[in-house]
Amino acid sequence: MQLRARPAHPDVAWRARTVAGRYRLDRLLGRGGAADVYEALDLRLRRRVAVKVYRPAGARRTDAQCGEEARLLARMHHPGLVTLYDTGRAGSRPFLVMQLVRGTTLRRRIARGVLTPAETCRTGAALASALAHVHAHGVVHRDVKPSNILLDRSEAPHLTDFGISRRVEPADEAPEAQGTLVGTASYMAPEQALGRGTGPAADVYSLGLVLLETLKGEAEYGGAPLEAALAHLYRPPVLPAGLPAELARLLTAMTDRSSEARPDAAACARILTDPRTAGRAPTPSAARPGRPAPGRVVAATLAALGLTLTGSPGSAPVGQAADGARTAALTAPLPYENDLPAQRS
Repeated sequence: MQLRARPAHPDVAWRARTVAGRYRLDRLLGRGGAADVYEALDLRLRRRVAVKVYRPAGARRTDAQCGEEARLLARMHHPGLVTLYDTGRAGSRPFLVMQLVRGTTLRRRIARGVLTPAETCRTGAALASALAHVHAHGVVHRDVKPSNILLDRSEAPHLTDFGISRRVEPADEAPEAQGTLVGTASYMAPEQALGRGTGPAADVYSLGLVLLETLKGEAEYGGAPLEAALAHLYRPPVLPAGLPAELARLLTAMTDRSSEARPDAAACARILTDPRTAGRAPTPSAARPGRPAPGRVVAATLAALGLTLTGSPGSAPVGQAADGARTAALTAPLPYENDLPAQRS
C-alpha cells in the first residue's frame, strides 16, 4: 500500500505575469498537490479573482485533471462553494479562474484557538449544506480538510479544491487503483484507507473529523501518512469532555467506521442548524395557544432534528473513549430514532 505523493514546487517566475492576456498574477496565495493558486486581477472586468495554475506533471494527466475539476465546478452553484469564472491554457499549463475569497483558511483559524460548540455548529451547518449540494450533483469531494476550507471576512466557510473529486453513481463501489490511496491521510474515511470505492459517506466522515478538530485544536489522526491512514481502522475518534449531548451524538454518527451508519450531509446540516445541538435553548416561536396533539409534537421535532441514516442504526461501538464521552454517545439512543430506516433483516 502506497500513499500518492503530492510534492509542491511552485514556479515563482509566474508571479507578476499576465495569463491569457487577461489575468495578471499578483501574489501566490497557496499551493496544492498539483497546482498553485494566485491572487490576480481580471484586466477586462477589473475585478480580483483567484487563478489556479496547474503545474506540468505530464500534459495528458494535467489536462484531464484540470478539465474534470472545471466541469465539476461549472455544474454546481452554492454559497458554500467557490464559483468558477473561466478556464484556459497558458502555454503548457492549464488554469482555472475562480471567485476570490478574502480571509483565511479554517486550518489557520484553528491554529489561533479552538471554536466554541456554537461556532462549530454554524461552520459545520454551512459546510454540510455545501456537501449536500455537491452530493446531489453526483460528486464526491474526497479531500475535505481544514486547509481546503476558506473562511471569508464574516467567517462564512467555502469548500474548495475539487482536484481529486469524482462523479459517482449511488451504487458505485469501484475500488481505487491498486496500491494507491486518494485523499489526505489524517481525514480519510476508513473505506478510503482500505482503497475501496468512496461515496458521499466518506465526505461526511471527513467533515466530522474537521468539526472535531475545531473543538480540540488538533487533528484526531496525526503522524506520518501511513500511520494516520491505518489509525482510522483501529480506533474511533475521542470526543472532548463537556460537549453538548446532541453535538456529541452527531459527531459519533458522522465518524462511525461503517459508511452505512453515517447520516447524510443534508441531515447533518439540519441537525447542526438546530440551536439545541450547540447546547442552546431554541428561540421561542409564536405557538398556537393550547396543548398540541402528541403526534404533531413528534412530527415537528423529527422535522427539526431528523437523522437520516443510509443503513442499520444498530451497529456496535468500535471502541471506547478515554474520557467516556464517546461511550455515552454510542450507547445512548440517537435522538428521535423513529426517524431511522427499518433495520435490515
